[in-house]
Amino acid sequence: TLLLVRANPTNKTVSLLSVPRDTQVRIPGIGLAKINEANVYGGPKLAENVLENTLNDIEIDRYVRVSKGAFRELVEQLGGVEVFVPQPMSYVDNTQKFNIDLQPGWQTLNGEQAEQFARFREEVYGDIGRVQRQQVLIKALQSRVTNVAVIPQLPQIIRVMQKYVDTNLTFQEMLALIGFSLDLERDDLKMVMLPGKPSSRNEYLASYWIIDKAGRDRVLEQYFDIKLDKFNYDNIYNPMEVNEILPIKNKIAVQNASSYSQAATKFAQYLRDQGFYNVYVVPDWSDKQRFTQVIVQGGDLESAEVVKNTLGFGNIEAASTGEIGSDLTIRLGEDAVNTINALQEHLLEN
Repeated sequence: TLLLVRANPTNKTVSLLSVPRDTQVRIPGIGLAKINEANVYGGPKLAENVLENTLNDIEIDRYVRVSKGAFRELVEQLGGVEVFVPQPMSYVDNTQKFNIDLQPGWQTLNGEQAEQFARFREEVYGDIGRVQRQQVLIKALQSRVTNVAVIPQLPQIIRVMQKYVDTNLTFQEMLALIGFSLDLERDDLKMVMLPGKPSSRNEYLASYWIIDKAGRDRVLEQYFDIKLDKFNYDNIYNPMEVNEILPIKNKIAVQNASSYSQAATKFAQYLRDQGFYNVYVVPDWSDKQRFTQVIVQGGDLESAEVVKNTLGFGNIEAASTGEIGSDLTIRLGEDAVNTINALQEHLLEN
C-alpha cells in the first residue's frame, strides 16, 4: 500500500492517506494501470509524479521506500506491538511460502506475527481489509514508539533500519521527524483511505480501486489543507447545511461493542428518528469498549462532528477502521448504554 504522509508542525498533527495498491491511474507511456505499477516501471520518481497527478497536483517533498523485511524488523526492534486481532486468521500461501496463524483477542505481536496480521487477505474485502489492518498497526506503532523504555533506543533503531530503506530523507531529518512524532497525542494522528469503490467484473479486464473524485477532494481539503477553486466550501462545510444533507448522503453503520445486546438495533432506530435515514446495523465488534467511537471511515471529518454533536457523547476516531461500506461507523461502547436506557424510558413515558 502507498502512503501519503503530511507532518504539520504548525498545529502539531500528522495526516496519513492510504492509497490502495489497485487504485486506477494513468501512467505516462503506459496508460491505464494500477498505481503500484508506477514504482515498478519508474521507481520513486515516477511513483511520485503519478501520485501528485492523481491527487490534484499535491506537492511531495520526500519519499521513503521500504523492503519487505523492514516492517518485521521494526516491530522486533521495538519489542513487539499490542494489537487486537478481531477474528481467527489462518491460511497457507504456497506461492509466497507464507503461513498465517493468529488467534483472536488482544496480544503482543512479534515481527513475524505483525507481518501476518498486515498481510492476511480476506476473500470479501481483499486489499482494502489489509489497508484497515495496516492503519491499526500504525496506531500500535505510534503507541510503542512513545513508550519511555523505547525512546532512548530510537537513534540506534533508526541506524539499524536504514539498511531496509531507500529514501531522500537525511539522517537529521529522520531524527527530527521522530522527535516530532514523540510529541503527538493519539488523536493528532489522522488516517484515512483514499475514497473509492472496487470495479465491477464487467468493467475492466483487471480489478481496480476506482477513485471517488469528490471524496478525494474532500479528504485533500480536510486532511491536507488543499482547496480547489471548483469546490463551494462555504456550502459544503456550513454546519446547518451539512446537517440537512447528511441523512441522505452519508451511510452510517452502527456496531455494538457494549455488553447490551440490543444496543445497536435500538440506537440505529434513534438515529433514524433524528433524521439520519441511511443507517444500518452491522455485526457486533468482538471486543467490548468503554467508550463510543465515531469512526471516520470515508474521511468526512465535518460530518463526523455533526453526528457526534447529535449523539452528545463519543470520540471521533480519524481512521478508516470501521465498516468498509460505510461513510461513518458508530461503534457503541459502554458509555452508550445509559443513554439508550434513558431514551427507552422517555419513549415509554410518552
